Amino acid sequence: MHRDIDISSLIEAATGVRGLAYAPYSRFFVGAALLTTAGRIYRGCNVENISFGLTLCAERAAVVAAVADGFQTFQAIAIVAETDVPISPCGACRQVLAEFAPDLLVISANLKGRTETFSLADLLPRAQSGILNNP
Repeated sequence: MHRDIDISSLIEAATGVRGLAYAPYSRFFVGAALLTTAGRIYRGCNVENISFGLTLCAERAAVVAAVADGFQTFQAIAIVAETDVPISPCGACRQVLAEFAPDLLVISANLKGRTETFSLADLLPRAQSGILNNP
């Protein structure tokens, strides 16, 4: 499923949008680039709010952009932040991503060139089972 993905292009797109993040409180700028199964890339950056629970993560911003443009099937996402160890999506982002692509390829990178890849299914096992699908 994860063949023919240009990981460097995804990381480049995520790195570029990272600079657009609105992070006046944490100063933690994150960019994400989401690849649809149709080959389109949607970018997202984190957008903070003084009421921190209302902050929108970069990953969810990318999902919202793609869905608003008519795409709901995804192959991969790249996430970039200025950290020593590449970050992975928070729990809320994992669940939102799993709604659309439980086997999504997750590419985490930092600005130093370190990259790690994961399957979303490994990061969030049993994502499709919950109280709403209980008979």
